[in-house]
Amino acid sequence: MRTLVEIALRNLLAARRRSALLGTAIALVTLMLVLLLGLSKGIEDNMVEAATTVSAGHVNVAGFFKSTSTSAAAPIVTQKAPVRAIVEENVDGIEYIVERDRGWGKIISDTGTVNVGLNGLIAADEARFFAELEMALESEYAEDGRDEAIGDPRRLAEHDTILLFASHAKQLRVRVGDELTIKTETNAGVTNTVDVEVVAVARDMGFMTSFTAFLPRSTVLELYQLNEMNTGALWIYLDDIDRSAAVMNDLRGHLADAGYVVMDHDPNPFFFKFERVQGEDWSGQQLDLTMWKDEVSYVAWILAAFDSLSVFLTLILVAIIAVGIMNAMWTAVRERTAEIGTMRAIGMQRGHVLLLFLIEAVLLGLLATGVGAGIGALLAVLVNASAIDVGVEAVQAILLSNTLSLSVTPQALVGAMLFITFFTALAAVWPSLRAAALRPVDALRHTE
Repeated sequence: MRTLVEIALRNLLAARRRSALLGTAIALVTLMLVLLLGLSKGIEDNMVEAATTVSAGHVNVAGFFKSTSTSAAAPIVTQKAPVRAIVEENVDGIEYIVERDRGWGKIISDTGTVNVGLNGLIAADEARFFAELEMALESEYAEDGRDEAIGDPRRLAEHDTILLFASHAKQLRVRVGDELTIKTETNAGVTNTVDVEVVAVARDMGFMTSFTAFLPRSTVLELYQLNEMNTGALWIYLDDIDRSAAVMNDLRGHLADAGYVVMDHDPNPFFFKFERVQGEDWSGQQLDLTMWKDEVSYVAWILAAFDSLSVFLTLILVAIIAVGIMNAMWTAVRERTAEIGTMRAIGMQRGHVLLLFLIEAVLLGLLATGVGAGIGALLAVLVNASAIDVGVEAVQAILLSNTLSLSVTPQALVGAMLFITFFTALAAVWPSLRAAALRPVDALRHTE
């Protein structure tokens, strides 16, 4: 085997021009694959970050309450304390739990209105939320604004305050310090309003922040005329997000054993469930358990569509490279026909001839993909360090971020190298079989 590897290396060096051209093409394909994988993983990471900051915990205990079978369904958990106690007693690996109240209302300014989801929070419990948010520069949402972040999101600890995202602040033409009115309908069907002060404006986090705003929990309770015993949802953050499904399924059993009615798992956000719940014939409290993926399933198509596009582009690139490799190997077989005949005449078996050409293809693939993967990883680091701003809102919605982010892992690099090298070797199989099938006498006669 060592002798075959040495011969293969010498053959690649002898045909250095052809090897360089083919290797460059393989390296470029590997580079593009690494960047595509990095962009896909970057979108996924942005989705996880945005989802677990804005829309959900790793596991969520929420529910609906209906006073009668025909009354409106309120997205609340009544008597939250015993439910939280069951969670804390039966779930291992909890980092922390936060409470979020849920609603929907119209935000009114002097110049416009927007309809958004209203999220009530307890500022003292939201260290992670504040750490993940990035404040927008005033110039990003106000025409004559300054190039600095104004406001403090921790002022959500104060009653009747609100945090907007930049797209809403721009649409409403407001800035930090302005007054807004929030109008909504309570669970009893009564219209209610509250005046709030804008205390902070955060940068958008893609599509998931295009219809949400944050208020103090006390303001949401006042707006919906609820008491402190109620909550919209308990968001459970785990030490390992990959345990979400197991924790959710285990917790469903504990809550059912405690006498709670637990809804069948529906992998959709809570606001998709109103119509179904409204039409069901029951009253009282039902709990609804979801994972973070369920609450952002409405944007999962972004990642699925991009992955499909990546697969399509990769297959095209691999097909092009495969044709190039086959042509190059056919050329090598023709040019080295006499050499093959000599090796066969001195005793080299057909299997060794086949293996020799395959080794050449594998060595070329590994060397070229290694170079391409290395350059791809370096480009990803440079792109992330540059924090390239994505100015087009439609692209921001797809990337779920204001900046271009590539996440390249060692596993992705190795996977890309092995994937391209495999197809490089696969494309070389038929020419290699042709070389191995040559009879020594015919191959030697090629020199005449």
